[in-house]
Amino acid sequence: MLRDITLGQYYQAESVIHKLDPRVKLIATITFIISLFIVDNIAGYLIAAIFLVCVIRLSRVPFRFMIRGMRTIVFLLLITVVFNLFLTPGEPLVSFWKLTITKEGLRSASFMAVRLVFLIIGSSVMTLTTTPNNLTDGMEKLMNPLKFFKVPVHEVAMMMAIALRFIPVLLEETDKIMKAQIARGADFESGNLIKKAKSLVPLLVPLFISAFRRANDLAMAMEARCYRGGEHRTKMKPLQYKRRDAEAYFVLVCYLAVCIGANVYL
Repeated sequence: MLRDITLGQYYQAESVIHKLDPRVKLIATITFIISLFIVDNIAGYLIAAIFLVCVIRLSRVPFRFMIRGMRTIVFLLLITVVFNLFLTPGEPLVSFWKLTITKEGLRSASFMAVRLVFLIIGSSVMTLTTTPNNLTDGMEKLMNPLKFFKVPVHEVAMMMAIALRFIPVLLEETDKIMKAQIARGADFESGNLIKKAKSLVPLLVPLFISAFRRANDLAMAMEARCYRGGEHRTKMKPLQYKRRDAEAYFVLVCYLAVCIGANVYL
C-alpha cells in the first residue's frame, strides 16, 4: 500500500509536459481543479476527461504508474460516494430498510466520484513531471506579489518543497520499520479497529524519531552551508517563459472556455 503513493514522486522522461515551465504546470493544475467544480453535466466531465487523457499521453508517464496512487484513496472515495448516494434528498429510485437512493443522490455521487478521481490524477501529473526544485522556483515566482504583504514567500516555498521531497523518503522509512516489526512478530492486519490502532504505536514512535532526526540533520546541513533564505538570492537556472509555454497557456484558456460553454449551453 505504501508503494502505491505517488504524491511527491518524480518520473524522469523526455516529454513536452516535462519541459514546460513549472509556473505553467502550477497554473494549469489550479485551472483544471477549478474547471472540475465549474462543470455540472456529463458533457463537461467528458471534456475534462479528454483533456486529462491528452495531457497524460503527452507526459509519457505510464498510466498504470499514475493510476496506482488511486488505491490509497479508495476508502475516502467509498465514503464520499455512500454519503452522497444515501443522504441526498430527491426523487426516490430504490428503497430498502431506512435507506433510500434518490435520482439526485445517484447523480451527485457519480459526479463527486469522477471529480475526486480527476482531481487526484490531475495533481499527480504535476508532481510526476516536475522536480521539487523546479516546483519550489515556480511557487516562489507565482507568490512574489505576496511579498508586498510581508509574506515570507521564499521560506513558504522552501517548506513546501522539503515536504514534497521527504514524502518518498518517509514512505520508504515506514516500509522498512514495518517489515522489521513484522519480522519481530508484530501484526498490523488482524483484530478490530481499536486493536489495529494500538498495533500502529510500535510503528509510529520510531517513524517520528527518524523524521525528527532527519529534520535536524537537514537543518544542520543548511546552516553549515551558510544558507540564508529571502532577499538577494540568485538562481542558478532562472525561470524563463518560452514559446511552448505561451502555447500551453493558449490551450489552457481554450479548455476553460469550452468547459464554461458546455456548462452554460449544455
